[in-house]
Amino acid sequence: MSTHTARPGQEQLDVNDPGLSRFDIVREGARRDDIEIVHYEPQVAPGSKAERRLVRTVAGFFLLTGLAATAFLAIYIWWPWEYAPGRGGDKLYTPLLGVTLGVALLGIGFGILTWGKKLLPKEVSIQDRHEGVSTEDQKITGQTMLYMADELGVKRRPLLGVSLLAGLVPVGAVVAAPLVGGLISNPHKNNQMMTTGFAPQDGRKIRLIREDGRPIRPVDISAGGQITVFPGIEHGVSNLHADSPALLIHLRDVDAAESRRNNEREGHGDYMWGNFAAYSKICTHAGCPASLYEQQTNRLLCPCHQSQFLITDNAKPVFGPASRRLPQLPIEVDAEGYFVAKSDYTETVGPDFWERP
Repeated sequence: MSTHTARPGQEQLDVNDPGLSRFDIVREGARRDDIEIVHYEPQVAPGSKAERRLVRTVAGFFLLTGLAATAFLAIYIWWPWEYAPGRGGDKLYTPLLGVTLGVALLGIGFGILTWGKKLLPKEVSIQDRHEGVSTEDQKITGQTMLYMADELGVKRRPLLGVSLLAGLVPVGAVVAAPLVGGLISNPHKNNQMMTTGFAPQDGRKIRLIREDGRPIRPVDISAGGQITVFPGIEHGVSNLHADSPALLIHLRDVDAAESRRNNEREGHGDYMWGNFAAYSKICTHAGCPASLYEQQTNRLLCPCHQSQFLITDNAKPVFGPASRRLPQLPIEVDAEGYFVAKSDYTETVGPDFWERP
């Protein structure tokens, strides 16, 4: 029983009295915890047109949630998601996932808010302050929980229960979709995280080209200069190969000698061609384009979070949050005098990821 006594002029009710209604037991339980229910009334009359209209509104929100969640699953599974040049449907993949998931969450939110504010009874209670915690009376607690369930109106309004179930089941599937999807289809089946557009194709080495597609000769870059280069393949300058761009730098003699010594120390002695070196432009911190080259200090700056890489020391990070070197692209000149990649990057480009060796 509760440790609190009845107020003066009040007697504790016998909760085992079969003549008491469930609400009487709820009120008695509240009173024993020094809570007085001073106002309690339904917001709409049971069975009225207003109640039926509100039930349909809440059910509509929950059904909207179910439809949006189902649409999310359909888009996640069947919508084209791999990048394709041009204005294809793949550009809508992520926005559609966001819109459908947002609508599903809004449907749940509006449904619960409407249910709570429009269908549940209005209640005003006053609780006295006291020290200590009263012992729970099992019968009172049980009846209180049953009464709360009844007041939700699911038994009397089955449409609410059905619509809530229809809305939440697809939402649960949405939560599981990314986990299950990775088990059904391997997102890395083409090994795209480990290779770039500079990987040789059928034994043919890939040329380094400008954004306009023109190949590059050593005479095109003066000492201390640099240029952004792309793989000379189809769509090599498009987002299909967004991880491929490199910065081709023509180092001065003294700087090139220092860079070559450091390359040999790391086992990369043949990665440079003459005084030229090429490093990935994709910052190893967050994937931003690191392209601000200071030729006096030989530092490459990433503008996003101010990471700095020392080009003459294998693009070692010397400032900022980046913790890994920029991968170096092995280069040489082909028979026609144009720069080519001897191989792909020997390390993965961009930020770290779980599968990175």
